[in-house]
Amino acid sequence: MRAISDPTSPAVDVVTVTANPAIDHTVWVPGFGVGKVNRVTTEQVHAGGKGVNVAAFLAAVGVPVLASGFLGRPNTGLFEEFFEATGIAHAFVSVPTATRTGIKVVDEIGGTTTDLNFPGFTVAGQDLEALEARVGWAVAPGRWLVLAGSLPLGAPTSTYRRLVALAHDRGGPVAVDTSGPALRDALEAGPDLIKPNLAELEELTGRRLDGHDQLTEAARDLLARGVDTVVVSLGADGAVFARNGEVVHATPPAVHVASTVGAGDAMVAGSITGILRGLAPTELARLATAFSAVAISRVRPHLDASAVEETARAVAVKRLA
Repeated sequence: MRAISDPTSPAVDVVTVTANPAIDHTVWVPGFGVGKVNRVTTEQVHAGGKGVNVAAFLAAVGVPVLASGFLGRPNTGLFEEFFEATGIAHAFVSVPTATRTGIKVVDEIGGTTTDLNFPGFTVAGQDLEALEARVGWAVAPGRWLVLAGSLPLGAPTSTYRRLVALAHDRGGPVAVDTSGPALRDALEAGPDLIKPNLAELEELTGRRLDGHDQLTEAARDLLARGVDTVVVSLGADGAVFARNGEVVHATPPAVHVASTVGAGDAMVAGSITGILRGLAPTELARLATAFSAVAISRVRPHLDASAVEETARAVAVKRLA
């Protein structure tokens, strides 16, 4: 799908922002070893970044989505091809330096994945102003804005907080999936949904969280601060969902893990899909956990909608509070 000049055509339910996208280059190296010659058996290269992944998962289940953020001019082609193939409308701000690359070395024999993350581009003041204008143009009453991933060099930690406030001024709900100072700053603007993992939540609260009781307490504290939905991803242990005064723990069925890339992004997409469908917290937890479980059984950010629905029925949900 081509870049669009009017965010109302086609209709859009969700706008995603990927401030620091990446080209994901995954290589499979059986018996990978440091300091020795390694041979690659298989490789895949595709457009990535948390907001790009969220957009892809939403599009796969029929949610109309617009992807935005920053893209480096020297290597936009891979992203444009991806958006065309997946039917995702896009409206990125172009910057002069290339989009970063992230390399994952997968060793299925050793059961390890090694990440090599290259530095990304640096954005300037005019780039940030252009992104803010683009978001202001795209958001609308009732239309979700998803701010996902790290901030690029040059972007202040207040960037997401400003975008949350901008969307709220225009009547749009906001989901934030980031970490560290950017998440702490964004919370000041009261996002509607956040999805930290356990380590990110511990960093946010400043304390270790052991067991469901402490997780429940931390999630309730965030609800009390004005966040409507808190999703804490726990890897193979599923996730804790807090919404409408309820806290539940969802555990996925066993699946073959092809790649963990995008697991959290799929959970964000599933949570927003559940909210758009008006699901109760228990059913929302089933759906979002199924999104993640199906996503990790594939390498690329793509979902089979029927597989998601089938997997959702196998997700176990326990009420914690």
